[in-house]
Amino acid sequence: MGTAEDEPDWSEWQRPAPGVRQRRHDILLALLVLLTSAGMLVLVNSMGAYAFGSAPALTEQLLWTAALTLPLALRRRFPLVVLAVVGAVFIAAQVRRIGDGFMPSVALFLAIYSAGAWARNRRWARWTRIAVIVAMFAWLAVGLVWFLVEPTPFPGARGPLDPVLATVLYQVVFNLMFFLAAYFFGDLAWRSARGRAELTRRADQLRASQEENARGAIVAERIRIARDLHDVVAHHVSVMGIQASAARRVLGTDRELAASALHTVEETARTAISELRGLLGVLRADPRSEPGPADDHQASPGLAELPRLAAATRAAGLEVRYGEYGQPRPVPDSVALTAYRVAQEALTNVVKHARARTADVRVRYLDTSLEIEVTDDGRGRGATSGSGFGLLGMRERIAVHGGEFEAGPRRDGGFLVRASLPTPTADREELTRP
Repeated sequence: MGTAEDEPDWSEWQRPAPGVRQRRHDILLALLVLLTSAGMLVLVNSMGAYAFGSAPALTEQLLWTAALTLPLALRRRFPLVVLAVVGAVFIAAQVRRIGDGFMPSVALFLAIYSAGAWARNRRWARWTRIAVIVAMFAWLAVGLVWFLVEPTPFPGARGPLDPVLATVLYQVVFNLMFFLAAYFFGDLAWRSARGRAELTRRADQLRASQEENARGAIVAERIRIARDLHDVVAHHVSVMGIQASAARRVLGTDRELAASALHTVEETARTAISELRGLLGVLRADPRSEPGPADDHQASPGLAELPRLAAATRAAGLEVRYGEYGQPRPVPDSVALTAYRVAQEALTNVVKHARARTADVRVRYLDTSLEIEVTDDGRGRGATSGSGFGLLGMRERIAVHGGEFEAGPRRDGGFLVRASLPTPTADREELTRP
C-alpha cells in the first residue's frame, strides 16, 4: 500500500509516451489534414481566390502544404520539434503567398495544442509555445505594416470605424483568440491526463489496501479457528486419554471403575464432537444470517459452562475447586467465550503437564473487568512445556479485548494463569437493559 513517502510529486509528473494506437492515429490525422489542405488548394486555385492576391504554381503550393502537415504524424512523440518546424514552415509559406491560409492555420493550431498536451518538460512546453506565438504576432505586425504602407481601397466599407483600424483590430483579436485557444486547450488536455493518472494511482492504492485488509482478515480468521480447535481438541482429548489409561489399568481388577472411566471417555467425546460441530457450523453459516439459540450455545460456551468444565476435569483425576467472587452480571458473549477458553486451556495444561493434585478456578466480577484465574499445586512449569501454542493462544485471545494476561510459576509451587478482561460500563448497561 502506498504511503506519503512514496507518493509522487504530481507537479513534476510527466505524461507517458504515446502508445502504438495513438501513433497510428497521429499518422492518420496528418494524412487527413494533408488531403484536406490539398483539396482546399485545388479549389482556391480553381476559383482564383488567393489569400494574398496571387500565388506560386500549384505544385509548389502542394509541397508547402505537405511540409506543413506531414510533421503532425509525430505531434505526440516530438511535440516541441513539430511545433518549431510547423511554425517556421507556416511563416515561410506565407512569405511565398500560397493560395490558402485556412488549413495552414489548422496545422499550426494542432501543433501548438499538441505541445501543450504532450510535452514532457513543462518549462520547455511553455516557453516554446510562447516563442512561437510571439513570432506569429511579429509576423502579423510585419503584415499589418505592409498593409498600411500600401493602402487598399475599401469600396464596400459602411461601418462606423475606419476601414484600416477595423482591419487591424480584426486581425489582432482573431489571432489572439486563435493562439490563446490553442494554448489553453493544450494545457487543459495535459491537466486532464495528469488527473486521470492520479485517479488511477489512487484506485490502485485502494485496491492494494483492500487486498491487504482481506489477507489480514483471512489470517486473523485462520488464527482464531486454530485457537478454537486447539482449545477444544486439546482439552477433551487429554481427558479421554487419561480416562482411557485408567480404564486399561483397572479393567481386569475393578470393572465398575473401568466402566466409569469409559463412560467419562464417552461423555467427553460427545462434548468434543458437539463443540466441533458448533465451530464447523459457524464456518459454514451465512455471515448475514442470525445465529439461533442452539447454535450460540454450541459454538460459544461461556461462564455458565465453567462449573461443567470443572466437573469434567475432575473426572480426569484432578481435584478442581470452582468459585465465583463479586456480584455476577451478564458480560458480552465474546468476553465470556474468551474466559471459558482461557480456563479450558489452563486446565488442559494442568492435566497434561503439571502432575498436580488440585487446581482452583476463580471468576472475579470487578467494577470494570472480569478476571479469570487458574492455579494448581503441580511442578510449576507444566504450562511452559510442549509446543507453547496454549499460552500463545491465550495471550492472543486476551489481546483482542485489550485485556491483561499473566502466566508463570508461583513462589509456593504450582502455576498461575490469570486473565483480566475489560467489561466497560456501557456494555453492562446495554446487556442488562430490559
